[in-house]
Amino acid sequence: MNFRVVNILDIIEDSAGKPIEAGIEYAQKLIDSFSCLKNAEIEYFLHHNAIDFARKRQAITYFLLDNDRKVIAYFALTHKAVKIDGSHLSKTVCRGLDRHAEREPDDTGYNASAFLIAQFGKNGAYNGEITLSGNELMEQAVEALRNAQHLVGGGIVYLECEVEPHLIGFYTNDANRFREFGERDSKSEGILYKQFLRLF
Repeated sequence: MNFRVVNILDIIEDSAGKPIEAGIEYAQKLIDSFSCLKNAEIEYFLHHNAIDFARKRQAITYFLLDNDRKVIAYFALTHKAVKIDGSHLSKTVCRGLDRHAEREPDDTGYNASAFLIAQFGKNGAYNGEITLSGNELMEQAVEALRNAQHLVGGGIVYLECEVEPHLIGFYTNDANRFREFGERDSKSEGILYKQFLRLF
């Protein structure tokens, strides 16, 4: 593997969780090198929220760095309560949900605490030698969540995306194996998000 995955907290804080000024400056330098013209939200989160969210433990950003410490890509992870409509899911997926979630009284849906892949994207300004596919980036995000699962349990991963056929195709392909379970209409943003889950 010609890259390494680095938790932003390992850059900006010491072992006691206190801020390191030099680390914050270095993290900001990494952030400033990131661009994503295809999706302004991915770029905005990293540039404006990643450090603050990490320090508050609201979401943790992970950088993929090459051997020259250039940012290839990043993803951000957190956990969140989610309601899952089980009426359109297969019996196999529902059996998996029964292990990790609580059924609602009407028996049509689930309440769960799930891992959320909050942000996910490659650096459009990266000019190094490493070619990283979206599937490979997803593998790294899922591997980080498997490590979290080993420590604290859990078994549901979910994410949201806008109604874009290429994004939906990517998340549901044979490598990534996410399954649609619902949608969320963001009134503040004026955007309809499709919701997808994957079980460990």
